[in-house]
Amino acid sequence: MEKTLLANPGTTASCPARARKWSNSQPADLAHMGQSREDPTGIEAFAMPVSALPRTGSDPVLLKAPAPLGTVANSLRASDGQLQAKAPAKPPRTPSFELPDASERPPTYCELVPRVPCVQGTSLSQSCPEPEAPWWEAEEDEEEENRCFTRPQAEISFCPPDTPSCLLGPQNRPLEPQVLHTLRGLFLEHHPGSTALHLLLVDCQATGLLGVTRVQRDNMGVSSGLELLTLPHGCRLRLELLERHETLALAGALAVLGCSGPLEERAAALRGLVELALALRPGAAGDLPGLAAVMGALLMPQVRGEQGVEEAGVRVTGKTGEEACAGLFSQVSRLEHTWRQLRRSHTEAALAFEQELKPLMRALDEGAGPCDPGEVALPHVAPMVRLLEGEEVAGPLDESCERLLRTLHGARHMARDAPKFRKVAAQRLRGFRPNPELREALTTGFLRRLLWGSRGAGAPRAERFEKFQRVLGVLSQRLEPDS
Repeated sequence: MEKTLLANPGTTASCPARARKWSNSQPADLAHMGQSREDPTGIEAFAMPVSALPRTGSDPVLLKAPAPLGTVANSLRASDGQLQAKAPAKPPRTPSFELPDASERPPTYCELVPRVPCVQGTSLSQSCPEPEAPWWEAEEDEEEENRCFTRPQAEISFCPPDTPSCLLGPQNRPLEPQVLHTLRGLFLEHHPGSTALHLLLVDCQATGLLGVTRVQRDNMGVSSGLELLTLPHGCRLRLELLERHETLALAGALAVLGCSGPLEERAAALRGLVELALALRPGAAGDLPGLAAVMGALLMPQVRGEQGVEEAGVRVTGKTGEEACAGLFSQVSRLEHTWRQLRRSHTEAALAFEQELKPLMRALDEGAGPCDPGEVALPHVAPMVRLLEGEEVAGPLDESCERLLRTLHGARHMARDAPKFRKVAAQRLRGFRPNPELREALTTGFLRRLLWGSRGAGAPRAERFEKFQRVLGVLSQRLEPDS
């Protein structure tokens, strides 16, 4: 009875007392929700200092003194008809990261506090994943860059596995006209700078400079293909790069000799190769293997004629200039009318080829050209690869010895600076999104099938190149017969 009088002073002793549950609708007393009025802890809660009461961002300003018990009881009396035995649950006023199931329930409109994802749950960035960066933009771990040599496990090949081609069928014949027409349209759609970046990307993958997996590093014992080229167990990679260089040179020559239209069409094809070589030179894309392949096509005897026999004979066929001249004597004066048309219609390209590209290529072949990381993204590896595969250095004895020492010295610096070349190449390709068809058209596997067909691509390398040299000679004779 004494408790009832405390709850309602105006009620007489004759009135039956009713047990009543607190609803605790005061904003600052949510921590004691659902407690009974008879629970002494509920009364002690009103005696707590105001500064100790929690307050969320949506709570009203707390009063300096708690409301009297009588006032609270009168406010509850007005809603006696709506009170239940247990007060209904109210929406939580605390951030939902304190609730164990906050990450499982979707947020509702009536929540007073925006729900914060649980620390152990899925973050907002995971619900909407950002597109992954391409493999050539992946950052290299410092531990991988500074790793020491370990015992190699197996020979490594960086040529991509044979996948269904979007340009060639499962079985194709050599030099299919429809495919050649499609490739011509692809190269005309892309300016030389874009084509140079496509070639740099494929060359970096074929050399093992970018996109090397951890398994490949463990198998070859070093972290880069540039280091593997200088080691005894890098023979397979050296042979693959030699074949890629010669295949690209033959494909470039075919781009000119395959033009059976007017003279201006062949001159425009020559200009396109010259502009591509300028886009690949140091200071631009910096892809020296690609530059060497394009210059090999321009200096090929069937294309360049008498002035290019010595350089092309050494670089493409592996023979000396005299042997190449004797074997290809009937093609030494090839396409003279085409080069004359190039000088007449595209003078700047002709001057750049004669005054800039030819001296640069000669210096690179002798080991004296630019090779510092920064202006060069991928160094010229062909001289070192030929030397390690047993090819003799052409020229007089004293000059060949100096060239041999320069080549070996450059190979040592190339292996040492492999991490720097990787960073420069990744920087050149940052933000670059290649065309899938053009990228495939520059791979070694595609070019092998294009030039020799799906059946002839598996023939021995020396036999394949010898036959295609004869094919280029026939094409050259048809375009400009001997007078």
